[in-house]
Amino acid sequence: MASFPDSINQNDIGKAKFIGELLVPVAPFDQKSGREAWTVAFAPNGSYFAWSQGHRIVRLIPLAKCLKSFSVGKAGESTNASSPGCLSRQNSSGGQVIPAADEPREHTIDCGDTVWGLAFGSSVPEKQSRCVNIEWHRFRFGQDQLLLATGLNNGRIKIWDVYTGKLLLNLMDHTDVVRDLTFAPDGSLVLVSASRDKTLRVWDLKDDGNMVKVLRGHQNWVYCSAFSPDSSMLCSVGAGKAVFLWDMDKYTVMGKLEGHHNDVVSCEFSPDGALLATASYDTRVIVWDHHKGTVLLELGHLFPPPSPIFAGGANDRWVRSVSFCPDGRHIASITDDRLVRFWSIEERAPQAIASLSNGLCCAFSAEGSVLAAGTRDGAVHFWECPRSVGSLQHMSRMSLRRVMSTQQVEALAIPTPLRDYLTYKVI
Repeated sequence: MASFPDSINQNDIGKAKFIGELLVPVAPFDQKSGREAWTVAFAPNGSYFAWSQGHRIVRLIPLAKCLKSFSVGKAGESTNASSPGCLSRQNSSGGQVIPAADEPREHTIDCGDTVWGLAFGSSVPEKQSRCVNIEWHRFRFGQDQLLLATGLNNGRIKIWDVYTGKLLLNLMDHTDVVRDLTFAPDGSLVLVSASRDKTLRVWDLKDDGNMVKVLRGHQNWVYCSAFSPDSSMLCSVGAGKAVFLWDMDKYTVMGKLEGHHNDVVSCEFSPDGALLATASYDTRVIVWDHHKGTVLLELGHLFPPPSPIFAGGANDRWVRSVSFCPDGRHIASITDDRLVRFWSIEERAPQAIASLSNGLCCAFSAEGSVLAAGTRDGAVHFWECPRSVGSLQHMSRMSLRRVMSTQQVEALAIPTPLRDYLTYKVI
């Protein structure tokens, strides 16, 4: 068994540029369990980076300061005890450097229990709550409001003010681990939580965190959920082979995508909403046209591919996480074979790879230039995304697909090659 097909020499694949890492110092009697960085997240405005570094702790760091410290360390100008390009918990929150009043501040948040899910949410005042009695709301979120939601082991969800580090809301309704959180990208502060209690729950934070709906349909744990860019659709995956698509206006199941052979653990839409990437323990990432329910691309991590009956075995190639780059052309995946892969949707082989032991999760920065990955020891590693200039054709395709579904494109009176390109049949 190999990580790449025989036609590809691993030595010929490019190496992703390593930027730096955030380390968590280990106490002499610190247990190995409980230190996992189950989730990492970038603020949508690029101001902050957050990760769960184990033992109930979430760290919030100004992203610009974080990246600058890496470059300083690599230039040999850093004087702290950590290795070049690294930050430890002590020197990233030591308090020796006092930020100016208008600078983003670092925060260390004790959430009270193990943190499994993180999500940033920003408010748009024009997006009103669905609650009629708007004047009775406890909180009035401003235009510059930035929130952090944390999903805990005890089933609770805590909402924090990113700029002050203060707890705003404590949401209690799940009966098991809250595994994942996602905010609607339209600024409405609608939050969806995925839990091991087999449900997804929709919360309206502009209505003081009241629960709007319980989405039922999964027969087992729900691992992950993701909004489409226009917030009209939700994808959810879990301990089963099906990928669920939900209509977020009616809160009903729109359909299910069948094609994986084992648990599906991660999902994300492309920036234009035309594609959906899902990662599974069956060693594959599948890129779907979810509008038609068809598979456009399969990204394999084990060769020869395991047959469906063996796809769930202990093969050291389980895919843990997948993330779509904001440029719409690159995908990153984290697997148990100690590699991070950067894929191009135009190729079936990785464009670049990097070494990573015990990787659990990954996320791209808002502008797509940096990938962060969390590990079982609570550390976070950063790489540059492979750089390439997107063609005018691709940018035009993304602009069109943001407002048109596959069926609408197919109805256009245009040449077949152009139709195939716009529907990603030729990628």
